[in-house]
Amino acid sequence: MSITMRYATSADIPEIVAMLADDPLGAARESTDDPKPYLAAFERIAADPHQHLMVAVRPEDPDTVVGTLQLSVIHGLSRRGASRALIEAVRVHAAQRGAGLGGEMIGWAVAEARRQGCAVVQLTSDATRVDAHRFYERLGFEASHLGFKMMLDG
Repeated sequence: MSITMRYATSADIPEIVAMLADDPLGAARESTDDPKPYLAAFERIAADPHQHLMVAVRPEDPDTVVGTLQLSVIHGLSRRGASRALIEAVRVHAAQRGAGLGGEMIGWAVAEARRQGCAVVQLTSDATRVDAHRFYERLGFEASHLGFKMMLDG
């Protein structure tokens, strides 16, 4: 592996938010101007043992974040009480794209889901992210469901 995955710290939040905002979809919903809501969210995530907010760093430069993702373990009754893992907010720093880091990050997430006893690993991707869909399919994911969202006020 050319990267190491580690738990994000509060010091990583500005870089994570910058990566989240660094595309047309993220630019419309993220703001790098006010860190307060992101730091509050980080505290909630860090306090939940089923949430794994991770950053990718290169071993030769462990202080520079090159990617991020969040892995959530969801316990449920379906599939005979199986747990599932949800991968969210996958981002690779713009200067690092195309080098295989995203595949390494997803590989880490799948391995961690297995290690935690999950029977399924799933993710969602905005319908407009056609390149991302091809990427996930190359990694073995199948477009098996249709997703729905309802935006709530506040």
